[in-house]
Amino acid sequence: MVPSKLVTIVAEPVLEEQLVSELHQLGARGHTVVPSRGAGSRGMRATDPPGDGVRIEVVVSDVVADRLLDHVATRYFPHYAVIAFVSDVQVVRGEKYV
Repeated sequence: MVPSKLVTIVAEPVLEEQLVSELHQLGARGHTVVPSRGAGSRGMRATDPPGDGVRIEVVVSDVVADRLLDHVATRYFPHYAVIAFVSDVQVVRGEKYV
């Protein structure tokens, strides 16, 4: 098992392609995207249908996790409905991810 970080970003669907591209440019080796729904401090997201979003997850090293979170916070938080968080994980075959 390899200690790693799971970075999760929940965002507006329109941001998916751009976010995934940037995450890879910043060091992520792979990603998972799943549809999501919900509401936050600003209420329901203004999407079609209302509340829809994407959840993007990447498993990375500590250094890459910090880089990704700094980028998302700087570039997206001021302008979009985006949340990001990090979790500690233990990964089987972790050498594929970090």
